[in-house]
Amino acid sequence: MNLKKLQNENIKLSGKIENSSEEITEFKKLEKTLQATLVSAQESSSKAVESARKQNQLIIKEAEIKSNQLIERANREAQLIRDSVLKLREEKNLLIAKLKAMVETQASILDIGSKTFESKSLPVETKKTENLDINVDDVLEKLLWVNY
Repeated sequence: MNLKKLQNENIKLSGKIENSSEEITEFKKLEKTLQATLVSAQESSSKAVESARKQNQLIIKEAEIKSNQLIERANREAQLIRDSVLKLREEKNLLIAKLKAMVETQASILDIGSKTFESKSLPVETKKTENLDINVDDVLEKLLWVNY
């Protein structure tokens, strides 16, 4: 009976060993699957980080290009404004010169007219025209500041 008992126990233990071997095989398969999943997740994470880094670099480059374009446009506009100011100054100086010439011409005409009156010996008129000293610059300044 002892032998029979040992044989039964041997069969039970052999079954347990076989079950344990199958479980170990399953666990090894599960471990390989988990390792593969972990490696895949690490690769995906690395790719995502690299993609984000490249995208950030692209965004920075675009921002630099746009800012340079804005600076260039602002510089061009500033140059146009400077050119316009210079042109307006030249036009102002030309207009001032023309006005001065006109005032001088009118002053000459008034001076000639007053001398004509003096030559006709009109005593009343002579007194009025004696103070006919026209300051051209003063008249010009008054004309230019009328609108201000």
